[in-house]
Amino acid sequence: MKPVIGITTFHDIEVEKSFSLASNNYLSAVENAGGVPLCIPISENMEDVKYYLNVVDGIIFSGGEGVSPLKFDENPSQKNSYLSHLRDDFEIELFKEAYNRDMPILGVCRGTQLINVALGGTLYQDIVSQIPNCHGHMQQGMQVYELFHKINIEENSKLFDIFKNTELEVNSFHHQAIKDIGRDLKIIATAKDGVIEGIESLSRKFLVGIQWNPEDLTLKHKEFLSIFKALINNIKQ
Repeated sequence: MKPVIGITTFHDIEVEKSFSLASNNYLSAVENAGGVPLCIPISENMEDVKYYLNVVDGIIFSGGEGVSPLKFDENPSQKNSYLSHLRDDFEIELFKEAYNRDMPILGVCRGTQLINVALGGTLYQDIVSQIPNCHGHMQQGMQVYELFHKINIEENSKLFDIFKNTELEVNSFHHQAIKDIGRDLKIIATAKDGVIEGIESLSRKFLVGIQWNPEDLTLKHKEFLSIFKALINNIKQ
């Protein structure tokens, strides 16, 4: 049987309606890596978290809107716009339960920030205004599959095991970034300006967070499919 991979969804609100959405690139990446994607809708019913996790074998915390600074005891800066407290609350509960079960977990962009906050860490609310001499981290006017900047990867890390390289070119679509690292986490990748680009758990079998969007890169750079394969390969049979 193929493993089922849960994918968290973006919270989009229009007049009198709200939507739970996921990019088709996540779905295709999971399918091409050998899994069956299952979108997990945002819910107010926190008790349903266990039911969702009972039907998936691993989980991807996807990208999207920023994590509310209230979740790490700060007020929002002027650089914050749309935030979803409903998504934050639901995903934090979802992560904690998946973490306690030692399920294979991959965080992508916002998902990485969510993981860090859920484990007691903090974020830079806005890279440009808070990190002196930072480089660009929000590519604009480019296709999502285009490479934007380089990162350094620690040799003793799951990312090195996956990509077999200490340097990688990635895309970039984030204005928040990890500031203080959460408990049970270590830094495994950084941009050339020092911004944290990758984290992993010190105790869990496979808990990896990355700041770039590999699901988009797989459209033109098939080597990025390997991170989804690694998630699936770490599922307990």
